[in-house]
Amino acid sequence: MPKSLVTPFIYRSHTATIGEALAIVNGLRYIQRQNPELLSSVTAIKSAQMHRFQYSYKDVLLNPDMAPAAGFFLSELYDVRDFSERDHQFERVVPTLQRIFPKSVVDMAFILAHLHAISEQLDHAMATIFLELSPCDSSLQAALHYYVAIWRTVGNPTARSDQLALVQRLGNDLAKFIQKPGLRTMLKLMRAPAQAGGLQHLQTFLELGFDTFSKLRHSSCGVSGFLLTIQQRETLWIDRLFDTQLTSHQNPQNWPELESFHN
Repeated sequence: MPKSLVTPFIYRSHTATIGEALAIVNGLRYIQRQNPELLSSVTAIKSAQMHRFQYSYKDVLLNPDMAPAAGFFLSELYDVRDFSERDHQFERVVPTLQRIFPKSVVDMAFILAHLHAISEQLDHAMATIFLELSPCDSSLQAALHYYVAIWRTVGNPTARSDQLALVQRLGNDLAKFIQKPGLRTMLKLMRAPAQAGGLQHLQTFLELGFDTFSKLRHSSCGVSGFLLTIQQRETLWIDRLFDTQLTSHQNPQNWPELESFHN
């Protein structure tokens, strides 16, 4: 194991401001842009995680009731695409956030920013280790091959638990959000000031989340059923990754989620 593979500091403050959380993400992006190989490794790690999500939730993604909510979570929280422009706009207008949106929205923005910071730090830490283990190959196949070893080297089960807890909090807050009378109408009325204030990405997130979870609320599984599915599967996945009795490469049937032929 390379001597530089030291578990990095993971951002876990629940009291930092939205701006401070986004500043951490911007700092990581700056480091990655100065190192193209590291940036490629970050992309590979994110791609591997999307690959795993699509396998772990393939039944959910085919379920007409839960598929829109699963797609929303994947595209808004775990997507491989670059969120830097969204974050830049968001960070720039944080001071005006409380003047435009109600407290419930500000609270969701707070959770979203902290989830973003924790997720990006964990991805950055994994990518740093991946680059050391596979300096000449940042492909999806290589990332899947080393994924378990990388995860265990980063460790930090507390940060992983915090990450999952924030996902649950965000989902529960969206569930409460959709129950407020007249809120969908208010969201429509907020489009113009949100656009003028540079908050169009947050506005889009809120409207898409509202519509997606409204449909989910009236489905057979409901919001609670959907969130319980995520909680159970992600908890099981985390427990398996920290179970050293399951090897990283010698027994592939233990890790069907990481087999590249499932693409």
